[in-house]
Amino acid sequence: MLSLRTRFTALLIISVVLVLVIAAVVTAWLLRKPPEVMYDRVLAEKAEFALLLLRADPLAAQTLHIEIQDKPEKDRIDQDRTDNILAEGRRQGYTADVVVLKSFNPHRWDIAVRLDDGRWAYLDFPEPGPFPYLPLAAYLGLVAIGMTGISIYASNVMMRPLRILDETIAMIRPDGIIPELPETGPVEVRTTAKTINRLATRLNAAVASRMRMIAAAGHDMRTPMTRMRLRAEFVSDGDDRQSWLKDLDELDHIADSAIRLVREEVSLAAQERVPLDVVLCAITDEAQETNLPVERGLVVPVLVKGSPFALKRALRNLVVNAATHGGGARVSLANYGTEAILTIVDSGPGIPPNLLGRVFEPFFRVDQARRQLVAGAGLGLAISREIIENHGGTITIVNRREGGLLQTVRLPLVLPTRIDQA
Repeated sequence: MLSLRTRFTALLIISVVLVLVIAAVVTAWLLRKPPEVMYDRVLAEKAEFALLLLRADPLAAQTLHIEIQDKPEKDRIDQDRTDNILAEGRRQGYTADVVVLKSFNPHRWDIAVRLDDGRWAYLDFPEPGPFPYLPLAAYLGLVAIGMTGISIYASNVMMRPLRILDETIAMIRPDGIIPELPETGPVEVRTTAKTINRLATRLNAAVASRMRMIAAAGHDMRTPMTRMRLRAEFVSDGDDRQSWLKDLDELDHIADSAIRLVREEVSLAAQERVPLDVVLCAITDEAQETNLPVERGLVVPVLVKGSPFALKRALRNLVVNAATHGGGARVSLANYGTEAILTIVDSGPGIPPNLLGRVFEPFFRVDQARRQLVAGAGLGLAISREIIENHGGTITIVNRREGGLLQTVRLPLVLPTRIDQA
């Protein structure tokens, strides 16, 4: 897809070319070669003037260097042109007898006008040359090249603020913090950078405030929950006590998940090589030890860059989610050139299509009634996506035609260096 600057530049150039084409057509129409009938009329008119002038002043021929000779030979006469000029002259009411002579010069017309004494005055007139299409095209081409350069420069100047916006968006850190831009350069660049910096300051403050609020809420919930847990221990009815403790465990899980979600948003992935296959095998082994139905398929060795702890948490959430809600999970890990692809397949009921777009929302549960059966805060997928995207990867969840879900995680591989290859 073409960038906005490229499209704007192309629009300017196309506009300039269209204006030049219109200008060329108008110029050619205004400066077009006169029709042959019009030129015949001009020659007939000039012949009539010459006849009247020499009739009034025969000595004018010497002054004007007009050659007076006998009638031209018949083989020198261009009869077709002569007939055209005579016909046009008669239509205009002229009486001069004129003949057109064959000339060796293609850019000149030689004519002879019969005088009253029977002699002939020989005159020459330049023929209208061809229209200067080539010079006009060259001139318009130079203008087009100049205007193209001006258009590119104008496009760069006008699109500079938008380019700064695009670069700023690309520089946004995974934690949502917008870095400060240097307020240097031309006026429009400084103005744009200053505006973005003011916006970034407000957004960064809002993000930090949200993080502190969520973390504080999760932390402050622990104190009343601890008191409630102590009071629940003194409940005489065993069933009621277990119900209280179960609800408190869920609240404690929600608070812990909220704090961990904030930590994942504000923490950058560590830059170290992580053997993803080893991490995945450890997760499946732990799940099997806790009697979760997890099956390991083909797992090939791959290296990715990031935080081992964070990646393990993200993948564990996905595997446990599939095993718990999908009636069993099968995991596979493959190497596809420049990325590692992890697939997790389950055989559960799937997710309604109209709710698939919401599965990564914090605290989202497909079926609220299942909250009583399966504990959870609805933050596992949100945390996993946050971690995976912080590592430059992507995650997608789709329904399988056979039933159940297919979770696909793509992470960029660590490309081998020359030392590794050696």
